[in-house]
Amino acid sequence: MNEPVTYLGTRAIRELAERLSVRPAKALGQNFVVDANTVKRIVRLAGVDAHDRVLEVGPGLGSLTLGLAAVADRVLAVEVDNRLAQALPATLEASAPGRAERVVVVNADALTLSALPDEPTKLVANLPYNIAVPVVLHLLASFPSLGSVLVMVQLEVAERLAAAPGSRTYGAPSAKLAWYGAARLAGTVPRAVFWPVPNVDSGLVALQRTAPPATSATRDQVFAVIDAAFAQRRKMLRSALARLAGSAAAARAALESAGVDPATRGEQLDIGAFAAVAAALSAGLGCGASVHD
Repeated sequence: MNEPVTYLGTRAIRELAERLSVRPAKALGQNFVVDANTVKRIVRLAGVDAHDRVLEVGPGLGSLTLGLAAVADRVLAVEVDNRLAQALPATLEASAPGRAERVVVVNADALTLSALPDEPTKLVANLPYNIAVPVVLHLLASFPSLGSVLVMVQLEVAERLAAAPGSRTYGAPSAKLAWYGAARLAGTVPRAVFWPVPNVDSGLVALQRTAPPATSATRDQVFAVIDAAFAQRRKMLRSALARLAGSAAAARAALESAGVDPATRGEQLDIGAFAAVAAALSAGLGCGASVHD
């Protein structure tokens, strides 16, 4: 029978960091969770159960890993720091007896990760603020088995990821994430539950994966249109997409073919509209224009 999990508080985290000569940098978003209730809340909101194979990015000293190992069938913990990756199994054995074998530590960079020893069903992570968006998008693209996501990120980033078309915070990250499913803000996390204490609050972003919009365009083609649309937010789409389409006239023709007003700005379009514009461009409906992969 498994013994109870001993969660890592401030003192335990500080001792581990000192033993490993880890000096977390606030500027890089290296903040470790020291509150057991926050860990349990994340695991609960993620809906992790005994059937899940959870992908955790940046386990660090193991705070969240312990909570995931207490519930999940398997945890695939991807850690780029070799020192932390090597130390994690011992922490798990000491704080979660009988559960350490559930955790596979992968010493790799999540931004270039392309393979894992098992197919993950959920992504649950406390992500460094400076790489949160590219990590989430890369992992969703690389691992189709991921059915849901719950990540803790800087609150400002969380609000951008979960933003709806037309809102002040809606942008390229919001639109690209919508390709994979509907994101929502699942809660906020106060800065006091971290060590060191960050300068900002954090937010929890949840996503349930759904099928992408029906379109003849590829994901890369759709994302190219999104990038162009938000490169200069104040421009109308007929101007913002002119370079991508080959000319302003080609952009106008493609937009009209997709049923989008050429005078509209990118922040007004949902992912379905972006997909329709990309399809029109890739089909040469913008006076011979095309979006390249």
